[in-house]
Amino acid sequence: MTTKSLPDPLIRIKQLNKQYRMGGETLNALDNVSLTVNYGDFLAIIGPSGSGKSTLMNVIGCLDTPTSGEYWLDGEEVSRLKDNKLAEIRNRKIGFIFQGFNLLNRLTAIENVELPLIYRGVSAKERKEQAIEALRKVGLEERIHHRPVELSGGQQQRVAIARALAGNPPILLADEPTGALDTKTGKEVMGFMKELNALGHTIVLITHDPGISEQAKRVVKIMDGKLSEEEGGQNEFLTSV
Repeated sequence: MTTKSLPDPLIRIKQLNKQYRMGGETLNALDNVSLTVNYGDFLAIIGPSGSGKSTLMNVIGCLDTPTSGEYWLDGEEVSRLKDNKLAEIRNRKIGFIFQGFNLLNRLTAIENVELPLIYRGVSAKERKEQAIEALRKVGLEERIHHRPVELSGGQQQRVAIARALAGNPPILLADEPTGALDTKTGKEVMGFMKELNALGHTIVLITHDPGISEQAKRVVKIMDGKLSEEEGGQNEFLTSV
């Protein structure tokens, strides 16, 4: 009987450091960080302002590169790639969800969702089909021709989630996705996030709010650039690989 090997993780970060020079001093924004995220995981990274969570998000999102260490994303080592290659990785493999929605007001919901697919070179017919399917997943198939000003804050964030889903990237990266919403609407959006995770979407969520982070499957705390798994998390996933 053969033993089936486990698949490689979607994200594998090993001994990663990010340093900045400020006023003649070196700031360690990320300090020897190691982390793995498996396919289908729902991870929250929580930390206060200045903890290093935004820096870690930028590295995970291929918006910045580390000073040292390794970052493997979907089987590819991306920590040393040039800007143009990183842009290609971002477009194909990462769906971004931002606090401020980042929708274009002159475009309809479906046109906003189609944007990353245009940059990916997807045909017009396929773009429309994928955008409608993404909007259906977030319950907005009846609002596809509405512009952002015609939608509530929660609906705008759902359009932003649909845009991140378009093209089915391996990972959804959410930066304070409920930060611009009231408590009730924020809970609704988190409900959608959990439903998407139940459908198999991998989610990494950045937040400062314990009430938001506790809804994820795992919680990793960052402080002074160092990571630690919160009590109750699945500690086997946080490794020094």
